[in-house]
Amino acid sequence: MNRRTTPVAIALAATAALLLTGCGSGGDDTSEGKDKIAGADQGAAKPKKSTEPTESADTNPDGVDLSLPKDMKLVFDWDTPADKDEAAAMDDARHFVRSIYRGVAQQTVRDPAVSAYATDKGLSYARTQIQSRVDAGLTSTGTRRHYQEKTRKSPNGNAVEVSFCVDSSKFYSKEVKSKKVRKGAAGPASYDFFKIVMTKFPGKDDLWRASIVFVTEKAEQCG
Repeated sequence: MNRRTTPVAIALAATAALLLTGCGSGGDDTSEGKDKIAGADQGAAKPKKSTEPTESADTNPDGVDLSLPKDMKLVFDWDTPADKDEAAAMDDARHFVRSIYRGVAQQTVRDPAVSAYATDKGLSYARTQIQSRVDAGLTSTGTRRHYQEKTRKSPNGNAVEVSFCVDSSKFYSKEVKSKKVRKGAAGPASYDFFKIVMTKFPGKDDLWRASIVFVTEKAEQCG
């Protein structure tokens, strides 16, 4: 994979106009055993769940290994946008999420997939999520469902906001050494709402990286 790191300051400058609301304080995760990605609060209009999702098969996009253990399934019940930039950004937002859980599975923040699909605050976010699990001796197991996606492009076309709901009611933490699965009761804490700002590499129309991540925990609009 031939990729060169370029500045994203210009693309990040467009995100102020792109995001609907500002960043709030992070919610707490009270669902013991549920394996989640936590962050800062963001609101959104209430989406409805669609049905019959299928697991993503993107295990080697762009020559990047995104394969996961058989017991770790990330389901993306998403439709492809008509706009080519929004479609490409959505694809790489999915790859970004997969890269985090590949890092969790590999128990390292240095897996190449993580830096392939993240930059700036997005990269810091991904590594923080992975390292917290490594430090706790945990990996993940089960099915994590992503649905009710929306995309929105910045005026200059260099950034796309990808928002979606997450259902982690069947996604759990698993102890690396003992293989014990920590299951908790499903409830409001099983649902989160994400906004990920994807920024374009100059001169590379089909390559996007997560630069900012906002999360609403216990998202009522997703339950």
